[in-house]
Amino acid sequence: MPDNLTVSNATVLLVEDHRQLAETVMDFLSSVGFAMDYAADGLSGLHLASTNSYDAIILDIMLPGMDGMALCETLRQDKAIATPIIMLTARDQLDDKLDGFQRGADDYLVKPFDLPELAARLVALIRRQRGELSPGQLQVGDLVLDPATMSVTRQNKLIQLSPTCFRILKVLMRESPKLVTREMLEQELWGDMMPDSDSLRSHLYKLRQAIDKPFDQALLHTVPGQGFKLAVLPPSP
Repeated sequence: MPDNLTVSNATVLLVEDHRQLAETVMDFLSSVGFAMDYAADGLSGLHLASTNSYDAIILDIMLPGMDGMALCETLRQDKAIATPIIMLTARDQLDDKLDGFQRGADDYLVKPFDLPELAARLVALIRRQRGELSPGQLQVGDLVLDPATMSVTRQNKLIQLSPTCFRILKVLMRESPKLVTREMLEQELWGDMMPDSDSLRSHLYKLRQAIDKPFDQALLHTVPGQGFKLAVLPPSP
């Protein structure tokens, strides 16, 4: 198995009522080096997560006793447990995903999924929680981009970006703290197939709303007449 599918000394709790799927997931994750614990219902999962220390939790949404949404919210709100949580569900609706994130989930994987992808997402969450960076990750301040999992986080909170915004951010983080001209961004995004409208302005607005607006410090800066840069700037005197 690839070395990047695991991290050292990582213990994961799986809460899943589908026995066959649970056995498959546990066998695979054990084979790549994770220590596994298991609960078949929400109340058992709540007990284990509250009384043991885990590096990550894999949480199915449809559970007997207490569903995954309620369990996630209870762990975050009542138990103050910050362990990274990946939600598993067969529901691929945006409202369901947003609900999961609002309840405190860090990531969301729709069934059916590939086991190596689950392992990669676990590694990304655990390394982030530990303050480690995996090979290929980019970081500016508290903003982290992982090309392997196509994920972006700030202050350990997952940020949802469109594919174009993700590509813009990747260029800005790669070049940080250097200035990136509008022409350079447009060339990397579209080459010679430039869109008719001012698409870059729209995408940059959406990117700034996602990575800066919810946080105290802005990272994306416009240099009038020159371009853009992503950097941690000292506070103004």
